Amino acid sequence: MANVQKTTDSSGLAEVIDRILDKGIVIDAFVKVSLVGIELLSIEARVVIASVETYLKYAEAIGLTASAATPA
Repeated sequence: MANVQKTTDSSGLAEVIDRILDKGIVIDAFVKVSLVGIELLSIEARVVIASVETYLKYAEAIGLTASAATPA
């Protein structure tokens, strides 16, 4: 009898989510809508998906934690 190893999609998904939270993902987008040379809309967005520990480790390295700690 051969050994059969079963894998489930949920364990694969859990591994992917764990890796994303461990390493982090940054999505940086800039959208500009113009009509006849007149800027109508400008959107700039940065989305960070990471665990709090990972975010703080890298945010401190590039100086983002000081601005996040000060109230607006």
